Amino acid sequence: MDKTETMPAMGREMPSFAGAFRGMLNLRRLATLLVIPAMVAGCSMPRGAALQQEVLRGADDPALGVQVFEVTRASIDILRDWPLGDAEQRNNWTTASAAPTARIIRAGDLMSISIWDSQPDSLLTTAEQRMVTMNEVPVSASGRVFVPYVGELRVAGMSTEMARRTIQQEMLSIVPDGQVQLSVTPGAGNTIDVVTGVARPGRLQLPEISPTVLSVIAEAGGISPTLRNPLVRLNRAGVAYTVPAQELFANPAYDIQMRGGDRILVEEDQRSYIMLGASGVQDVVYFEREHVTVLDAISNNGGLAQARANLQGVLVLREYPASVVRPDGPYPREEEVVFTFDLTSADGLFAADRFNVHSGDVILATESALPLIAQVMGVMRNAGQTVRGFSN
Repeated sequence: MDKTETMPAMGREMPSFAGAFRGMLNLRRLATLLVIPAMVAGCSMPRGAALQQEVLRGADDPALGVQVFEVTRASIDILRDWPLGDAEQRNNWTTASAAPTARIIRAGDLMSISIWDSQPDSLLTTAEQRMVTMNEVPVSASGRVFVPYVGELRVAGMSTEMARRTIQQEMLSIVPDGQVQLSVTPGAGNTIDVVTGVARPGRLQLPEISPTVLSVIAEAGGISPTLRNPLVRLNRAGVAYTVPAQELFANPAYDIQMRGGDRILVEEDQRSYIMLGASGVQDVVYFEREHVTVLDAISNNGGLAQARANLQGVLVLREYPASVVRPDGPYPREEEVVFTFDLTSADGLFAADRFNVHSGDVILATESALPLIAQVMGVMRNAGQTVRGFSN
């Protein structure tokens, strides 16, 4: 058989081979188109936060134990009656009068007693020395002091002037014309400890006229400027009083009189909340002032991400102690509560500006679904280009 006879046969076989190759390409294209949607549906797209509907999914189920509360201007009035989520006591300061008061003699003080007597036959003085002095006589633990020819006298709880008059009155039977002078050196019970948070911490002796708390802080060099929203604590006779420094400065009634044994501590505000999601900052944020609203927290931490954030889905997650949960009344219904805010309306913006953040809150800016759709469309577009590349 020569070559001219075999060529037509080979030409007839070529169309069937090309058709088979095109069929394989069509099958691959079809498989790619089927696999891509499955990949998009089955895999979570890369993002920085959850969608609002994902966070709130199943919240209406009582078994989940989560209460969802939409915050509006009308509901803010209801929330004002709710108990605080954090248990820290920050303002239980006493407002006793700051009128000048004399220092009170306490156990451990040292008294210097001088007695003047002009009588020639005095039991205490001589013709050459008309004054006798007893230096640094200690006040005993029982609050008494020993005076010769008189015995023990109770002076604890008296002012210096009152103690002087008491001693002079008791001396009348011994020195009828005697005069008593008295000075007191404060002991440990008549000192004030400024422990921390000031320029010069230490122990201050209580002067004759008791100073106020601001005077003592000033004497210790003032509050350190590096402290964040400082809190002033006063420990007195087993009771702790607390007030934010800003309120202490602003309210003259809080500038109370100091007493012996008082301890003052100035501490940095340790309250914090967490910023998460489509916001400028994702971190633990400390309170820079006493009250921080939701709008304050958002604006002070870089705002919301313009290309990602869902303005209708700003959430505040808060936990309440079980002791304050009630089925009715001005109480949370569950220990875990999610407060929702819509920042696309004036009502929601005003509500967010009146809602105070509590220590331990989580502020979550949820993602908008539009960027996710754009990502999916981008994946589909790239997949289409890939399929066209196969077909070419």
